[in-house]
Amino acid sequence: MTVVTGFPGILGTDVSPNQERTAVTANRADDSLEQVASEVKVCPLCELCRSRTHAVPGEGNPQARVMLVGEGPGWHEDQQGKPFVGASGKFLSELLTNAGLSRDEVFITNVVKCRPPGNRDPLPDEIQACSGYLERQINLIEPDVIVTLGRFSMSKFFPGEKISKIHGLPKEIGRRLVVPMYHPAAALHQGALKATIQEDFDTLPKLLADRERARETSREREDRHSQSSLF
Repeated sequence: MTVVTGFPGILGTDVSPNQERTAVTANRADDSLEQVASEVKVCPLCELCRSRTHAVPGEGNPQARVMLVGEGPGWHEDQQGKPFVGASGKFLSELLTNAGLSRDEVFITNVVKCRPPGNRDPLPDEIQACSGYLERQINLIEPDVIVTLGRFSMSKFFPGEKISKIHGLPKEIGRRLVVPMYHPAAALHQGALKATIQEDFDTLPKLLADRERARETSREREDRHSQSSLF
């Protein structure tokens, strides 16, 4: 099932038709997170490929019930090829722990897989170029809950909204529950947001429990329907 709409754009880049298809080959029977990662590491679809040290495909549990989608790699992530390993990553681990989760249980990625120079905001064509990779990751993992971290990640799912207005408010999109939250880095610059971000993260266990109860209720209804059809 496709959750994220739109496919990678190649504005301002010289990309062959074969390269263009690389990022958008979603829903293939033989697709895998490893395949996505291998393509991301050599991706030529936008100008960020010229300045990156390492692309950052994302990492975590391939069967995660929670998927975290940040904005883009920073300097530390660009050096190591891993998401959220700098100061904001340390705070993210703290947020997860306080919410009863661990990094081993979730999958972490970004809307752009390469660091924008100088840690500037990602540009629309850069986000578009990576959207096929994100779509494939969502389809492969099939998380119950997607947490967007920051306004650029939020805008992929809630275009035109303000994060100050909708943070912490879950919305059903397709079969996924999407919850917009502030980026952990925001708390490093605005200390007053730290408690707000933690409060939003603390809702995750209940959201997961509610999803599981809904799934069980659906299975029970299907079982009753199946049994009644026998008579």
